[in-house]
Amino acid sequence: MSINKALVAQRFAKAGQSYVEHAVVQKQISAQLFEYLKTYCSQSLDSVLEIGCGSGNLTHLFQSHFQTEQLFLNDLYADVDQHFSNFKHVNWLIGDIEQLTLPQSLDAVISSSALQWMIDLPALLQRVYAALKPNAYFGFSTFGADNLTEIKQLTGQGLNYVGLESLKRQLEQQGFEILLIQQDHKQVYFDHPKLVLQHLKATGVTATAQSHRWTKQSLQQFYLDYQQFYDEQGFRLTYHPIYVIARRIA
Repeated sequence: MSINKALVAQRFAKAGQSYVEHAVVQKQISAQLFEYLKTYCSQSLDSVLEIGCGSGNLTHLFQSHFQTEQLFLNDLYADVDQHFSNFKHVNWLIGDIEQLTLPQSLDAVISSSALQWMIDLPALLQRVYAALKPNAYFGFSTFGADNLTEIKQLTGQGLNYVGLESLKRQLEQQGFEILLIQQDHKQVYFDHPKLVLQHLKATGVTATAQSHRWTKQSLQQFYLDYQQFYDEQGFRLTYHPIYVIARRIA
């Protein structure tokens, strides 16, 4: 599926405030990634770039533990700065990371729940590798094939996610040493399929559905079809995070 980055920026900008409240899973994923970063990375990382900082779930955790002198924060739209008012020194890189010049000689590049939006992931991996110092870290989370599988099954809408094995291969091809690669499945439950759609809208995820227009009829059909994903906990929605801690060897 082709990704319209302008639309992605627009949807996430619109969901800016509601994201903080509704992106419960993304918050959990950031917390898990942070634990892995603490385990595998040295505490002193002078120069760090975060790709897709969003409302700062990962950034705030990261800053609580790691000592950084230079922090480069990237996102598609400038309004994200509202979430970082207490940060003293931030170098903003606003725009599509696939089009921007990356800062060089970095001690780490980090990213949570953002790399699934990349159009040419291998090209970005190559550029990240080049931007890192030798033995510097690349720690990120992205999503695997089962992510929001219920939505994809019913609407045909969704991203083409890279699986764990393929991701591992792509990283190794660029010269990364993989210190950790893990995947997980997280289920969130709702009282009605309508709330599933509201949740997706509030977290900006509907940016994939650029050609999808709901009608009263198609909405009713969606609610009916979603019954198959109901169990005693409610209507299920699946997230499929993949966590990676890699290192540039040479």
